[in-house]
Amino acid sequence: MKLSELLESITVTHVSGTADVTVEDIAYDSRQVKPGGLFVAVHGHQVDGATYITEALSKGAAVVVSENQLELGAGATHVQVPNARCALAEMASVYYGNPTRQMQVVGVTGTNGKTTTTYMIRDILQDGGFLPGLLGTVAYEIGDRSIPASRTTPEAPDLHAMFRQMKDAGCDSVVMEVSSHALALDRVRGVDFNICVFTNLTQDHLDYHHDMENYFKVKAGLFQDLQKQHDQSAIINLDDPWGQKLLDHGELQADVVTYGFDERAMVCAAKSSVDIHGTRFRIASPWGESRIHLKLLGRFNIYNALAAVAVGGVLGIPLERICMSLERITSIPGRLEPVPNRKKRKVFVDYAHTDDALKNVLSTLREICEGRLLVVFGCGGNRDRDKRVKMGRVAAELADYSIVTSDNPRTEEPEAIVADIIEGFGSESQFEVRSDRREAIERGMQLIRRKDILLIAGKGHETYQEFNGTIVPFDDREVVREIFG
Repeated sequence: MKLSELLESITVTHVSGTADVTVEDIAYDSRQVKPGGLFVAVHGHQVDGATYITEALSKGAAVVVSENQLELGAGATHVQVPNARCALAEMASVYYGNPTRQMQVVGVTGTNGKTTTTYMIRDILQDGGFLPGLLGTVAYEIGDRSIPASRTTPEAPDLHAMFRQMKDAGCDSVVMEVSSHALALDRVRGVDFNICVFTNLTQDHLDYHHDMENYFKVKAGLFQDLQKQHDQSAIINLDDPWGQKLLDHGELQADVVTYGFDERAMVCAAKSSVDIHGTRFRIASPWGESRIHLKLLGRFNIYNALAAVAVGGVLGIPLERICMSLERITSIPGRLEPVPNRKKRKVFVDYAHTDDALKNVLSTLREICEGRLLVVFGCGGNRDRDKRVKMGRVAAELADYSIVTSDNPRTEEPEAIVADIIEGFGSESQFEVRSDRREAIERGMQLIRRKDILLIAGKGHETYQEFNGTIVPFDDREVVREIFG
């Protein structure tokens, strides 16, 4: 593709050199530059990509795009732009042929529930005759291939390359999680969303967004470009105060579908109950009424199901088929996932890594627990410190016994993170500290009795731990299986 074609899609400040050059690839990482490629120097969290321009040129970059003015000399073209990240995303979409314009694209954003909701929607679309791709925290599904995810929402060139692969593999739709980081960093710019879902907003990522208002503004940005005349829809949790705020903004131009337990919600749940066999509730919607028996546990999964029902309904899938799809789902990777074991103890692994998520999961398990409720959990390093004491407080309030341990310490000392957490425990709280996560899980397995429930929280589907930049293989589920078989 000619550079001149790519430049038509972006705002350009200045071009030095010829635009009549063929671009062989687009890269934001100098290590991935190919001869004849285009390198975009973006500002990273810690490093400015402009410092790698020389390396990109040495690898054969034909074009460099940056926000600052440069003289590259003969043989390379420089494009100056006001916003390198926006340019990167918009050019990537064009370079790969604007694949999202040729598919139904569903984006799901919110603090909690994104993964489960996307899996539910994926199954509903499959049963409804669609061929969906999937992008999220657990995996990227492209046709028949499933690739472990490196991040919830990939960088723009990787994202659009996968969209292209999905389209070429026969996909007619995409269901994707949209993280707040992806929105803040313009990774999804150039993606043509047909439906966007807002699940909820609770404290998380404030190390990055600073406060809840900024966090909300970033999330709300996903919905601002949706237009009713383009048959685009916004699906919003009416029961969540931030969802209500999104509705009250008055800036939504899309068709709006609300969901929740609130009787005013367009997709409304009622008469719910939870037991060890699953979750039951009635649903009323613009597409009819039904009763659903989810095999998944918890009121929070009712919300996830309601959002998925709304997406299926908007896309014209009959409610009966939607409900059948939901009832067939037995588990979601790392989301209140039961871990079978030869001693038949009730052990669950969950990704809960915020105080709200931990509260939801523990509250659900408390409803069905006939004995003691035990929890093993920690908090990630180099992340929002304020939630640590809150998570400790939740565990102290809702669990009978807590074992505080490491999550992904990253560059922090595990003991320092644990110290922050246990500030949330009172003098009467029943807990102990086992910084080594394997030892903590082993301790939980020693303590659990027949009627007890053990929750291992924080990492869910993850198969590693991160210590000072080193990735160590670690899977909570495998540890349980090793201990109990």
